[in-house]
Amino acid sequence: MRLKTNQPSEQLYVLLISVHGLIRGEDLELGIDADTGGQCTYVLELTRALANHAQVGRVDLLTRLIEDSHVSAEYGQSEERLSDQARIIRLPCGPRRYLRKESLWPHLDQMVDKCLHYLRQQRRLPDVIHSHYADAGYVGRQLSMLLGIPLIHTGHSLGLPKRERLLSSGRKPSAIEKQFNFDRRVAEEEALLRDAALIVTSTRQEVELQYGMYAHVDGTRFRVIPPGTNTKRFSPAGRRPIAPSVEQRISRFLAQPKKPMILCICRPEVRKNIKGLLEAYGSHAELQKRANLVLVAGSREDIRQLDKAQQTVLNELLLDIDRYDLWGKVAIPKHFPQEDIPELYRLAAKSHGIFINAAFTEPFGLTLLEAAASGLPIIAPDDGGPRDILSNCHNGLLTDTLDSEAIAESLLSALSDKKRWQQWARNGLLNIKRHYTWAGHVTKYLKEVRHLQRKHRKNLRKQRIALHRGVSTMPIADYAFITDIDNTLLGHREGQLRLVDWLKDNAGGAVFGVATGRPLESAMDILRKNRIPIPDVLITSVGSEIHYGARQTPDIGWANHIRHLWRRDDVLRALETIPGLVLQSAENQREFKISYLATPDVMPGVEAIKQHLHRAHLHAQVIYSHDEFLDILPIRASKGHAIRYLAYKWGLPLNRFLVAGDSGNDSEMLSGDTMAVVVGNHSHELAELKGQHNIYFAQAGYALGILEGMAHYQFGKAVPSPAETAMA
Repeated sequence: MRLKTNQPSEQLYVLLISVHGLIRGEDLELGIDADTGGQCTYVLELTRALANHAQVGRVDLLTRLIEDSHVSAEYGQSEERLSDQARIIRLPCGPRRYLRKESLWPHLDQMVDKCLHYLRQQRRLPDVIHSHYADAGYVGRQLSMLLGIPLIHTGHSLGLPKRERLLSSGRKPSAIEKQFNFDRRVAEEEALLRDAALIVTSTRQEVELQYGMYAHVDGTRFRVIPPGTNTKRFSPAGRRPIAPSVEQRISRFLAQPKKPMILCICRPEVRKNIKGLLEAYGSHAELQKRANLVLVAGSREDIRQLDKAQQTVLNELLLDIDRYDLWGKVAIPKHFPQEDIPELYRLAAKSHGIFINAAFTEPFGLTLLEAAASGLPIIAPDDGGPRDILSNCHNGLLTDTLDSEAIAESLLSALSDKKRWQQWARNGLLNIKRHYTWAGHVTKYLKEVRHLQRKHRKNLRKQRIALHRGVSTMPIADYAFITDIDNTLLGHREGQLRLVDWLKDNAGGAVFGVATGRPLESAMDILRKNRIPIPDVLITSVGSEIHYGARQTPDIGWANHIRHLWRRDDVLRALETIPGLVLQSAENQREFKISYLATPDVMPGVEAIKQHLHRAHLHAQVIYSHDEFLDILPIRASKGHAIRYLAYKWGLPLNRFLVAGDSGNDSEMLSGDTMAVVVGNHSHELAELKGQHNIYFAQAGYALGILEGMAHYQFGKAVPSPAETAMA
């Protein structure tokens, strides 16, 4: 099957990726937890707005399939159609149950594999991939590297500034890392800055101050395109009556419900700083006299049933309400349906109240746009996106949300000047339409996509055509078996002989391949010496080369694919000064591989070497194995990427690949959706893979360990039982 490649005049196919939280087409459960918030609204509105544009023929919003009795069955539907042009596609990723985003990282390789399989079924590749947040960024970056499709990324929230603000609020570093997994997140954000073709942000401040905290940011790849707001849903008070039920749900908490409302809508998480807002209100009698405080902090039935972080926030909130004796002055409803949120903004505007976002840090703040579109003035953090929003809309005040006294003073000021309040309300309504519509956003967005197409068209055409060259030379097989050579396939004579028998018995039904750090010539030589049948496919030089069969036909498509951003001579020069590294012999050096002998006690850590290359604006993979070898490869090259490339190229699902290895340079190919076997004599570098999805650790070593793994997975035919393998 040959996938369709697009001509420039064709309508675009855009693939959006947003992995975490709960996403569905209607009745978004915003605030139900820390992961279901403004980003979910953003990606859903962007999907619909793109699908409505004449230049776009198809939009897929890819997210995680969730089968969990604690959430709606809708999140377990593999496809949800939004329109003729737009769909939500849900793919399995890790356990079936709902997971918070910090727990998704070990499972994202599975999402990559599932997406590759899904795309092949569509008979057409996307023109562009657009990832949202760091977890989806990882998925999108892998897909981009494997398929040669440009990647656009939107961060929504960034790890470094968020960590700094949490530290400034007094949180302990160890507690922050345990809760948020910042090290992994920040590392991926750095990689996205290196590899994405375009970074879309909502504000200039996000580029300069937030991304500015990262190493060597390339400013030419940023585009500021503010999101829109749905002005059909959000409109000012007075255009239509407010539903009595909305007023009743708020007024039942309040002794004087006619007073102006200080409205806050956010998820119950620490960084939203509800505690600081309550302290500001509770410490100022004048503020309590002037206004009521209305807190819509997520949705709850029983606080004790929420996750621990949310329990902590809400318990402290209720204790502080009691501490300051705010009963009758604070409304904190358990539920507020999303369809009624626009009514709540209008109710607050009708009362001549104020909307406040008190978060420690706010990359953008969609609720600020919703309030402005409702004629409700705003107070927001003097940080991140609110600076641009207030600069454009002139409808409120910025304040230091780390200081409760400053919050209180801003609220008193905003509520004390009725003439200024009215001007702010008018400004918000006028400037929302001028600066923040989805139609305007999509027009700017598609201009950038077309520019990317022109920039990458020649390279994309080469890669997509080459991706399918040579398919007919491969056998039509049901399965594929790919193994490392040294210390995996070889090393135990009896095991080798039995594995060769298996290869003969399964010839034609299973592709046989090797994936090795050796160069091609060395790999072929040692296989011949050990009388191993010539593989159907050879992935050599740590995944930087692919060849086929006895004729050793090179895969030109793979070479074109991994050539992207590779500057071999510059990498060599950059590493000349690194201690503990000595270049290996000439036969181990290749066009797409630089190999060193490493002295562990002298050499800096792998992360330090990566950062050194990054500072030199060089893009490369750094692979360390056996505490002895260091290989530098193009950013798109690795054994794991090569196997996924071949799976896609052959149209053979990854779950029909059995892969076997023993060392650190096998780690990536062992992760994901394959049937992975780690042989019993593996190096310590692979111990961290224990317990991961579809990775079997054999008791037996070398080829016997492979056979044991085959028996475990019931792979192919004529596989000896585990007991027979153990007795050999």
